[in-house]
Amino acid sequence: MFTGIIKETGTIKKITDKVQDIEFEVSSSLLLKDVKTGDSIAINGVCLTVKSFNRDSFTFDVSSNTLAHTNLGELKTGDKVNLEDSLTPSDKLGGHFVSGHIDCTARITSIGKIGRAYEITFDLPSEAAPFITERGSVAIDGISLTVTEVTGDSFKVVIIPYTFENSILGSKGTGSSVNIEVDMLARYIANYLNNKNQKTSGEKDRILKEKLEKYGFI
Repeated sequence: MFTGIIKETGTIKKITDKVQDIEFEVSSSLLLKDVKTGDSIAINGVCLTVKSFNRDSFTFDVSSNTLAHTNLGELKTGDKVNLEDSLTPSDKLGGHFVSGHIDCTARITSIGKIGRAYEITFDLPSEAAPFITERGSVAIDGISLTVTEVTGDSFKVVIIPYTFENSILGSKGTGSSVNIEVDMLARYIANYLNNKNQKTSGEKDRILKEKLEKYGFI
């Protein structure tokens, strides 16, 4: 589990083709101070397991399924990546709960300025559309962000200069691919609503339905 607060950016040092999957070697400085083999690290929002490490980098195996459903397969040696280590019970929850399981990828369609901030527009994949709403949370390349606008086929976020400059979003342009993880709460609510017409039983179901109606989800 992660929070969507990027700890540092690393660099892809080496990509090794393993026929049906690949191995990444990623440079790091901050996260290596407390890393262990088997730890979970989010790379551009994708939860991966540390296979090995040395004084300035760690390695990960990336499965064919992960390559098919994320933008990791587009990475090249020398590319920057967002890094976040997993959440511990004592950590501050500065963003929102992020699982590291990517729902889909999207493309940047425009980047503009609003004062000192950056407004970025993305296309809205059909598989993510039911879960992305204005003022809701979304993880983009592992960054916890708030959706500011949703139209029929796109959505926007506004990014403060610090986040833009201290993540890989600052190096991306129109047409670049990003990993999308929708808010897990939105997913659970949508699943409930999809089944709300089914016969329910028990006091807990009644109370949950009343709360969803009270706060406007139904």
